[in-house]
Amino acid sequence: MGSDLPDVHEAAARGFAQATEAYEQGRPTYPPKAAERLERELRLGPGRVVLDLAAGTGKLTALLVGTGARVVAVEPVAEMRAAIERALTRVPVYAGTAEAIPLGAESVDAVTVGQAFHWFRGDEALAEIHRVLRPGGGLGLVWNVRDESVTWVARLTEIMEPHRGDAPTHRTGAWREAFERTTLFGPLGHAEVHHVHRLTPEAVVARIVSVSFVAALPERERRRLLGEVRELVATDPQTRNRAEVELPYRTDVYWSKKA
Repeated sequence: MGSDLPDVHEAAARGFAQATEAYEQGRPTYPPKAAERLERELRLGPGRVVLDLAAGTGKLTALLVGTGARVVAVEPVAEMRAAIERALTRVPVYAGTAEAIPLGAESVDAVTVGQAFHWFRGDEALAEIHRVLRPGGGLGLVWNVRDESVTWVARLTEIMEPHRGDAPTHRTGAWREAFERTTLFGPLGHAEVHHVHRLTPEAVVARIVSVSFVAALPERERRRLLGEVRELVATDPQTRNRAEVELPYRTDVYWSKKA
């Protein structure tokens, strides 16, 4: 998401632009079983073209390359596009949003969205995704979600949430409303995969910095919040005195076919 593009939530644009390095350091990739489910449901492979929409720093993009499909990325934030270009030199990367995809009609076989559909204007995004998909094409959505059944992880959320403001979250399920209204796509399929991200205590801090509304906070407020995170990691029985911390996740995978 980038402030040079008028459709994008300005706080998110500012936060993601500031947090690109933290995003790379602190965010997990997607577990193999989740990637395999997308590959199977979207029939990814050689001879197929897949668009990774709102591609971020390319964590999902890299997994798509591994399917043998031809991959194209669209990402609004200039700093994140640069990260993809550095890491995945053969993937074309374009500036654009879900509501204004810079590709031709019926130009791709599949579209994927990682960690982002809840930011979109759903009705407009589905119309654009439908436009660029070829007949029989599919849409895949994936989210890594922190497992808050673990006490210290729930405490992380408690530290952050008072600062969310109007930043959307996929947890509310509001993103589903566009699918309930649309006639452009069939019903959503769903699968979930559980996995653990192992990272250093300081990378846990980077994980929190990578949240757009945290990165966009005024400096003093952000330092105070990150101080609480460091104290939690240093003192909680599940994380203290650990060179490597286990941060558990649930990955939600959704898919739908073009009608």
